[in-house]
Amino acid sequence: MCKLVGTFVLLLLLSLDSRDCSASSQDDKITLNSVQHWAVKLGSELSSFGEVITRKKRVQESFKSAQIESRDGEKLVQSMADDIRAMMELKVSAVKRIVEAAENMAFDKQSEPVPEDYQFYNSKEMDEPYDEVSITTTAEPDFNLENWIVRPPTKSAHLQLNAHFYNIPVNTNFSSVHVPTNVYAWADDVIKGIHWSEGLDTHFINNYQSDPTLSWQYFGSSTGFMRHYPAMKWRADPVDIYDCRTRAWYMEAAASPKDVVILVDRSGSMTGQRRDIAKHVVTNILDTLGNNDFVNVMTFADTVEEIVPCFEDSLVQATMGNLRELKLGLDNFETMEIANFSAALTRAFELLEIYRNNSGGANCNQAIMLVTDGVPYNYKELFEKYNWKYDTPVRVFTYLIGREVKVADVREVKWMACANRGFYVHLSTLAEVRERVLEHVNVLARPLVLQRETHPVVWTPVYANVTDPKVADYLWEQRERAEQKERFMSQRRDKTHFNSETEQNRRWKITQMKQGQYSELGNSQYQLMTSVSMPVYDLRHNENITENVLINEAYWVSVTKEHSYVHNQSQSVEENGQKEMRIARLLGVAGTDVALSEIQALMTPYKIGVNGYAFIVTNNGYILIHPDLRPVYQQILKPSYNSVDMIEVELFDDDRGPRNFSKELTALRQEIIDQRTGNKIMNVKYHMDDMKRASRAKKHYFWTGISESPFTLVVAIPENYGRHRITPPPNDDIHRLSLTFKNISAQQFLLDKWSVHPDWLYCRHYERSFSSPEEELSYFLERVARPGWRWPAKPRPPEHHKNKGHERHNGTSDGRERTKASNSTPRNEYYCDHGLMQALVYDAINTAWFNKSITESASNETALKFIERFGYIVAFMATHSGLTRWQTHPPREHENSSDTRFEFGKQWPRAIDEVWYRRAVEQHYVDPLSYVYSVEMNTEKVPLNVSAAVVTAAHAVFHGDGHRKAPAAVVGYQFQHDRLAEWFFNITATCENNKGCCASNAWDCFLVDSNGWIIVSEDGNHTGLFFGKIRPDIMTRLVEDEVYKTIHVVDYQAVCFREKKTTNPAGTLLTPLENVRLVLAWFLATSVWLYNTITVGLAQGSVYTFDDENVTPTVAYQNYENDEETDDPFLTKPPTARIERDFEKLVLINRTRPTPCDREMYLYQLDYSNLNEKLNKPLKECDRPFYVQLVNFTNMLLVVVDANCPKEEGSVFSVEPTEVLYNETLPCLKHIHPLYRKQPVSCIRSHPEESNIDMCGRASIPGRNMFWIPLAVVFIYTYL
Repeated sequence: MCKLVGTFVLLLLLSLDSRDCSASSQDDKITLNSVQHWAVKLGSELSSFGEVITRKKRVQESFKSAQIESRDGEKLVQSMADDIRAMMELKVSAVKRIVEAAENMAFDKQSEPVPEDYQFYNSKEMDEPYDEVSITTTAEPDFNLENWIVRPPTKSAHLQLNAHFYNIPVNTNFSSVHVPTNVYAWADDVIKGIHWSEGLDTHFINNYQSDPTLSWQYFGSSTGFMRHYPAMKWRADPVDIYDCRTRAWYMEAAASPKDVVILVDRSGSMTGQRRDIAKHVVTNILDTLGNNDFVNVMTFADTVEEIVPCFEDSLVQATMGNLRELKLGLDNFETMEIANFSAALTRAFELLEIYRNNSGGANCNQAIMLVTDGVPYNYKELFEKYNWKYDTPVRVFTYLIGREVKVADVREVKWMACANRGFYVHLSTLAEVRERVLEHVNVLARPLVLQRETHPVVWTPVYANVTDPKVADYLWEQRERAEQKERFMSQRRDKTHFNSETEQNRRWKITQMKQGQYSELGNSQYQLMTSVSMPVYDLRHNENITENVLINEAYWVSVTKEHSYVHNQSQSVEENGQKEMRIARLLGVAGTDVALSEIQALMTPYKIGVNGYAFIVTNNGYILIHPDLRPVYQQILKPSYNSVDMIEVELFDDDRGPRNFSKELTALRQEIIDQRTGNKIMNVKYHMDDMKRASRAKKHYFWTGISESPFTLVVAIPENYGRHRITPPPNDDIHRLSLTFKNISAQQFLLDKWSVHPDWLYCRHYERSFSSPEEELSYFLERVARPGWRWPAKPRPPEHHKNKGHERHNGTSDGRERTKASNSTPRNEYYCDHGLMQALVYDAINTAWFNKSITESASNETALKFIERFGYIVAFMATHSGLTRWQTHPPREHENSSDTRFEFGKQWPRAIDEVWYRRAVEQHYVDPLSYVYSVEMNTEKVPLNVSAAVVTAAHAVFHGDGHRKAPAAVVGYQFQHDRLAEWFFNITATCENNKGCCASNAWDCFLVDSNGWIIVSEDGNHTGLFFGKIRPDIMTRLVEDEVYKTIHVVDYQAVCFREKKTTNPAGTLLTPLENVRLVLAWFLATSVWLYNTITVGLAQGSVYTFDDENVTPTVAYQNYENDEETDDPFLTKPPTARIERDFEKLVLINRTRPTPCDREMYLYQLDYSNLNEKLNKPLKECDRPFYVQLVNFTNMLLVVVDANCPKEEGSVFSVEPTEVLYNETLPCLKHIHPLYRKQPVSCIRSHPEESNIDMCGRASIPGRNMFWIPLAVVFIYTYL
């Protein structure tokens, strides 16, 4: 019985103890009322603080006299298009004058001898700026040859930094000449062209004086040199591979668009060097193609196969991405079997016939490029069947590969080209490939030259003017080499530490960070351009031609075919026993660059307004200008930066998967490409903050074509707040300012802490440079206040008098008069946007009071306490005119210091384009009283220093007239993050029972913004992190409850990193037979080197006579292109087996190649619809262990989580992009699902007189080089 009583008492005590515990737990519970109270109190206090700091009511009063104007999208887009067209006409007019002058000068002077002491300005050898010692260009030779000719040095010149030319040192008094590495400047044709083209300087200078907005002007010669104005020092690191003839502005102007099929012989005889030469030929042909061309590469032996399998039976557009795919495919073909030429030619002709009949592809020129080492016969029957039945047959270009070729091969291969309006080339070394391949451009240009009257105007797609596209891969490889070297050295210093798991994890994270970097840092080093260019024709009909002719199928001789001024002839004639050759020669291409920033300035972004923008689309549907065009990753150009399609940038909100574009969208795209005028409202989604935030909106698109160009202008305006804009009252003109304020300049209202949008065109002076946009604006504000000020009119192109009678030009005084500059338009010193200046001055005057300090504006002691409590504060204001003002408390030390890097307006000067401005205006339509709060994001790629973090709060100020309203400005403030955290935890430390609350370990409390990023957490390290990463279980519930909505964003401009295949020499088994092979390979390489050294040196010494520094110029280009050299002696050659065994696998990196790809990400946005209903839900133990409330007057959610409930297992939310995996490579996928494009208007592909031109081939000169054989024998005998 006692035991039973004892047991009962024990159970009773345990029960009481349990009840006490339960009661304690219940006391620690936070109720929904407490959380709601916190949200209201925090929001109200922050709002009151914001009212005091930002002085937003006074800002709103400042715009009370402003007017509301309806924004007419159709008129706006047409006005912009007219302004852009007028600017383009100026550039075209300048190029036309260069073309006319060049044609007449060449006619008069290109036959004149060049003086032996002739000097010219060589861009590569110009003096450095401010260098008082002139540099002699030609070094003393290290050896003497009897036929060596010492050339005069380059002219020296003084260069000065010029802001108009991107702060590059230039001399605007003359032009200079760039000569490619693979071209010899003193070759007869080259130096003659340099000599006569010197007269273009007068026209360059006159053009620049009449239109000071002109950028670089240039004439690119078909012989390779480029004369550019102004003169500058040409810089190339590490070596110069620039050749104007492979740039888009030259290629597209030199010939009409073309369909090209390249046939590469892969029979068993095409091995070794022949295979290498063939690959180099194909690569160089591909380099001469542009976005309006179509191409495919096929290899043939017993069968015919596409080099890229998914391009089967088709031609692909010659975009950078497709050309890159074709070049990579060249590494995969193997030589074997016997070549079936009949099958290859048949396949090529049938494919081109399909495109001819369907009007597909380029729908203009068609060509077959045959690369082989010999043919059995000429296949005349195939040409009769497939080609000669057309008025414009397919051109055939043949490239005979190999040093030892049969005479029959030469004869048959050359006949194939000559009989089909093509050109024949014999190639025996890599060094001559580039120059010989470019011959086909001159042949395709013949119809253009023969018709003479029309000079097609060509506008190029976007390109970066400072580098060659191939350099991007090189720069990435150099970066990886540097990383590999660092890993080697780190392991040598401390092997144990390097091999540790911690260190390897750290390095892995760094690698992932680099490969996933989305920040566009480094764009500033690339100037994005478009160019306008026109072909320049040789006006002569005949010329003396020297060709190498095979005599009796035994030896080569040089034969000169004489020139005569006989005109209107139908064929070559003979006079005095000498043959006169009919010619149709392209002298070159003239053009000028147009910086995209100059076009963007004409788009008047202040008229479009916040979250609106304008962009330009080409005839191919590619973006020329767009605010979301991101051409750079990690300071390197992306592989396909100039072929980003419109629908890859404009992300329409139709919930479709990647690349599953709707019919509605493709129809809109087609209307824009066809340059129709129209408008349409579409639902879109867009990203901000380095693709970490996303939003949805409805935008109104307006578009119209830019006449006389392949471009279409599109304006996108937000549907709600984009309908209206703020304008100054009509009677508040700048000129009235001087009367009202007694000759006081508007500059008096901009005295301290202000900035303007650096990319907007307020006023621009063409003859003066300024250290900042603010300095330039101040200069003009002073000038406007002076008596006699007049707003400059927009420049218009002068009337251009077309040069007529080219065929009868005989060098008379009338002809010479036409070479003089015809432009007498007075030069404007400056240009101003009257509307933008008017808006800016209105804003400056009405917000001048903002210069007062925050404490002076405080209305009472409570406000002062607020200010003192928060310590360092920045109050700012940005207006629709691009003006930004700011004040700090306490004032920054050293206020007069020139170091303004950390000033608010210097870090965020772009006003309506800043993220906080854009988000604040959007938030106005959610809650017009609320502020948008944010902190810098804390990601693995860009870690946040939490101790120095600041909170930014922004609020949009709208002005209305009762029926309409528009955003006038955004006000805001910044303060230290730790002050907000302290404020937050002071408020949440008290609740109904004053127990636990957020100060307790039992609860985790967060402030999360409208995109799911943590602003405040008990753990300071969570600041700036994505909430779904810290509490994925809670984020999952919020998404399920539709508190947050998912926005699926696809980045179609992404870059992925494919593993690069490398050859490891350590894997080769050194058998006796392999040793024999290595000896033979060494002998062959040595023989080739000896041959090249002797023959090239003597041939160029006797025939071309150039200096010793350029004996084998193309070798440098070839080494650079293959990237076999490096500045690092340790990594000059691939590691041998012995060296490689000394290092563990951990030290070796995976070599990668940047490749275009698609990446997708899932971002989140707060859904305000029925938000209270979604949030006001009770706590349900651990089934729903959290409260969520919207913090009043903010964009923040207060999330309170029961920490005693275990975290639910689940996938971690990630906003990081992941690659979209398709069944095909991206180029193949694009090819399988082609998008509409508009073919260029100009197509000149034939001329009846072309049949009179019998120049159709060029061969090597083996006869001059036969003496190398006995020298090689002596060399071998010496070593044996």
